[in-house]
Amino acid sequence: MDHVVSGAAFGAALTASGVFQPAVILGQLQFQNFQMIQTFLTATGTSAFLVTLARQLNLLSAKPRSFSPIGLFAPYDGNLLGGALLGAGMLLSGACPGTVFAQIGLGVRSGFYTLEGATIAGIVWTGLLHPLIQRRLASVDNKNAPQPPTTLASALGLSHAAAVATFSATCAALVFAAAKLAPAPGPEAKFSPPLGGLFIVAAQLVSILLRGSLMGTSSSFEEVGDWFWGVTVRGKGVRPTRYANVLYCAGMVGGAWLLGRTSPALAQVTPVEVAPWAAGLGGFFMLLGSRMAGGCTSGHGISGLSLMSTSSALTIGAAFATAGVLGVVMG
Repeated sequence: MDHVVSGAAFGAALTASGVFQPAVILGQLQFQNFQMIQTFLTATGTSAFLVTLARQLNLLSAKPRSFSPIGLFAPYDGNLLGGALLGAGMLLSGACPGTVFAQIGLGVRSGFYTLEGATIAGIVWTGLLHPLIQRRLASVDNKNAPQPPTTLASALGLSHAAAVATFSATCAALVFAAAKLAPAPGPEAKFSPPLGGLFIVAAQLVSILLRGSLMGTSSSFEEVGDWFWGVTVRGKGVRPTRYANVLYCAGMVGGAWLLGRTSPALAQVTPVEVAPWAAGLGGFFMLLGSRMAGGCTSGHGISGLSLMSTSSALTIGAAFATAGVLGVVMG
């Protein structure tokens, strides 16, 4: 039940913030609407303080996210390539692995195609690509390869507290600059973007208090993949028992639906053209990239950066850089 309630809080927060909308996501990636980045940076910068406090109070034992190697060129090659796929998928679908569940709860048509593509990607990753990468890594001798610093604090030569303060101040400065220099948010923003970011931080707090863990959604598709292969392929061994993240994401659908029913104004969706093929292909790319990188815009973006994880910075940087370049080219 804790997973469902925590997910419902996140789904409701995404709905209230307005960043679930394809128009907001596509507008940001095409540099036309800066609501998403203001919300994201507020949520991430504030969550960094929340996570630090929760760890000090022993409410949370989460460690910085590790790198996701795939055996090509560096310990973080999976973060860079996976992040690039994530960004391309976001641009195609107008969604990310978290917002798609709010879209489903609110009946956004493209979200269903995105979910379908992401589910297929979860099955492909679990049964085919991930085992292939594991065999590749087992054949590569990288024991003596230099390992990059796992946290931004160590990379910058700062204490953790100084790194959190610097990171949060940078996020606040960028939010302020966007608010002053960028176009005003569109009708999708029922609340100011920074307030929307605080709604998401509140959902992070619920997750910490109820589950003792941070927000993240893309691993739910891996759980679905585990079940698919466990049920359909004989001789694969014991069927998987993981389903916590599926429950969390089901709660997100319910939370978005419930808030949309009680506050219809928050559920009003700005029409934007996302072709079914683009949504499905985008869902496939973004989920495959998320699992290759070990997390998505919530797991790496909000939660991973709150832990000052270098892998999260590389993944999210690659995602937004790729989406931004493709958005300009395709726009």
